[in-house]
Amino acid sequence: MTITQTVDIPADRRLIIDVPKEIPAGRTILTFTPAPETSLHECPLCAQYRDPKSGALRPNAETIAAIEEGDAMLRGEIPAKWYNSLEEMIVDLDADD
Repeated sequence: MTITQTVDIPADRRLIIDVPKEIPAGRTILTFTPAPETSLHECPLCAQYRDPKSGALRPNAETIAAIEEGDAMLRGEIPAKWYNSLEEMIVDLDADD
């Protein structure tokens, strides 16, 4: 399980971290990675899918349809395919061509 949270590091470099209850007690690894300035380091491909007002990513119609199909499969509204091996899945995918 990975939890990601962007925080501002104060000048004294001290943080107080409230760990979500989903993280089990015990030993863990904390990783600190400087967050780039989004306006300076925005991927040009991602930038075209950002809402100009909110800055949120806007998936295209094909992506939205795929997400909705996956949700319907999880709800049992449409049948899902299950495989016993990667090879079985690849054979089925190749058969669709």
